[in-house]
Amino acid sequence: QVQFVESGGGLVHPGGSLRLSCAASGFPSFSAYGMSWYRQAPGKQREWISSIRVDGTIYYREEVKGRFTISRDNTKNSLALQMDALNPDGTAVYYCNTEFSDQKWGQGTQVTVSS
Repeated sequence: QVQFVESGGGLVHPGGSLRLSCAASGFPSFSAYGMSWYRQAPGKQREWISSIRVDGTIYYREEVKGRFTISRDNTKNSLALQMDALNPDGTAVYYCNTEFSDQKWGQGTQVTVSS
């Protein structure tokens, strides 16, 4: 059974940075899956943020381009999201999943951007 454990969230001031991590388990071969980060802000639907495909191609949601950086370590079955220049719109619970979001969601990690 595939499982995701997200970590690294917290409270940060506007303009600050956080690095999120996702530990994935249960994949027959993690490197064979494109992976993505998603987030869900209070009162809103979960939305896609960024993807890193099997061939290394990376995509970002327009509003995070230049501020967020996705990466993966296939040797550790892990995914990361470096978030810089955070603004209050970044307040949300952040999740990882495959690029098709077809696995069970983890608990996510809370990011709060506030002064």
